[in-house]
Amino acid sequence: MGERFQAPIGSSGALMPGRRVSCALVVAVIVAVSMPLAATVLAQSRAADITGDRIARAKAEPQNWATYFGTYDAWRYSSLDQINASNVKNLTPVWAIQTGKIDGGLNATPLVVDGVMYLIASEDRVFALNAETGERLWSYDYRVPRDLAIPYGKFNRGLAVGYGLVFFGTMDNHVVALDARTGRESWNVEVEEVQKCGCNITGAPVLVKDKVVVGSTGGDSAHRGYITAFYAKTGRLAWRFFTIPGPGEPGNETWGSGDMWKFGGGSTWLTGSFDPELNLIYWGIGNPSSDFNNSLRPGANLYTDCIVALDADTGKLKWYYQEIPSDSWDFDSAYECVLIDIPKDGKVQKLLVHPNKSGFTWVLDRTTGKFLKAWPYVDTINWVQSIDKDGNLVGRNEPREGKPAFVCPNWGGGRSWNHSAYSPQTGWIYNPGIEWCADVTSFSQGPKEGRGFVNGNVLVKPPPGGKITTHLDAFDPVTGEKKWTVPTRYPIISCLLATGGGLVFTGDVEGRFFALDGRSGKLLWSFNTGSGLRGGPISYSVNGRQYVAAPSGLGSLFVGGMQATWPETAGLPGGSAVFVFALPSPQEKQ
Repeated sequence: MGERFQAPIGSSGALMPGRRVSCALVVAVIVAVSMPLAATVLAQSRAADITGDRIARAKAEPQNWATYFGTYDAWRYSSLDQINASNVKNLTPVWAIQTGKIDGGLNATPLVVDGVMYLIASEDRVFALNAETGERLWSYDYRVPRDLAIPYGKFNRGLAVGYGLVFFGTMDNHVVALDARTGRESWNVEVEEVQKCGCNITGAPVLVKDKVVVGSTGGDSAHRGYITAFYAKTGRLAWRFFTIPGPGEPGNETWGSGDMWKFGGGSTWLTGSFDPELNLIYWGIGNPSSDFNNSLRPGANLYTDCIVALDADTGKLKWYYQEIPSDSWDFDSAYECVLIDIPKDGKVQKLLVHPNKSGFTWVLDRTTGKFLKAWPYVDTINWVQSIDKDGNLVGRNEPREGKPAFVCPNWGGGRSWNHSAYSPQTGWIYNPGIEWCADVTSFSQGPKEGRGFVNGNVLVKPPPGGKITTHLDAFDPVTGEKKWTVPTRYPIISCLLATGGGLVFTGDVEGRFFALDGRSGKLLWSFNTGSGLRGGPISYSVNGRQYVAAPSGLGSLFVGGMQATWPETAGLPGGSAVFVFALPSPQEKQ
């Protein structure tokens, strides 16, 4: 297979294929790039030339949303305040774009740099758009062999941008870099053979200094997880951190005496955070494989269900904290690592706040990894009786072979992967929750490399004496004190966005994108997008006008399983579109 490019109208000369760099095996893909004439100059003049240093100072550029979480600290917060609690009722749609395919929905968070929006949709289709008008500047389609079985779905959560390039991971476990001005492929590297690992990349990469860092799926397969860094400009491998230590490495002994370390999971599903001052990358690690049967892997199973802190230059482990040793509930620790600085005793305490799938939020000292506190964000928890002052799990309720164990929350988690938001204005973290349980029965089968390795059955159940309920809440991120709660009809599976206007934006599975008052939880505004929301809303500005962008379109593994619990959701419409909102301009008011 080779590359096929369509030259922008008005260009001259032959287009040469992009440079290829080999990491394991480099496979060519067919690329289709299109760029309308009117957009060519705009794309070139506003092309992203972001550096790691510039992202480190992202809070000084609130007009942009240049990295997946908005900033390295994973706040999902925009300081823009033109749209606020007093005028959000006037918010109106100003443009929208359909991506063209609804299979897989739209799970992504768009990026905006200097007036250009970069978006990735299902099947790894990438778009560059005029962020003010929605005009398409260029588009790119990634193609994989037709006979390839795609693990973990066709959806994609996001991109990274830097050094004039747009980076993304693919359905077949590659990392690709495109020229941000034209959409032409610059380099394409295979991370690991997808048929071997049964894994791929659905999370957004993150640009850290001169490297692009990315995780992978595969945590429910017989596979050994990793975090990989490539040099951004060339695609050359910089470092790789394996989430399961090999023989002779500290921690390998936590997997028993056999070969389970080769097949133990520990995937790095999502996107890490970065503290430039400490030069540490923080990443949440997923569950061990043989998800519901830990008898096959006696020991704590490092570094699964851990937060790891890695040296950004070398990938070397600086510290780790394991939240759930010997996990037998499929409670990944893969969710966002929120970095917050809190004044205490005349000093600044550098914290890491980590909502976990288990229904608890852990609070750590991010300089040392020391445990400080764990607090529940859902009410229905029985997989442990408590977590003590030292972080030890007390009274574990383990699944058993051949006999159901009633476990709360169930494998779907106290919430899904969709990210919380933190507002420095209120000092609160905003987070969804689900009150549900399951009968979990484990069984035993051996691993086959790259194949599913779950070893359990799950039957969803309501909490004792009640029904399954869902909610959206505001918490003090350190103490866990609940500030307000808003009941919801179904789980909130869209990421959240907090803004300097005192607002919290998110969306529901019925298609409603809405704004709440950040201090009270009061509903202030809503708009029906026509399909449920699963991706990440953002805010940005162009020429002094603030915009809020909402990806709309149901899709993902969680969505596919919802109808077993909520049968009526089987009829919810699919979609894949971005809706962009702003206050009316002076001309529109006339």
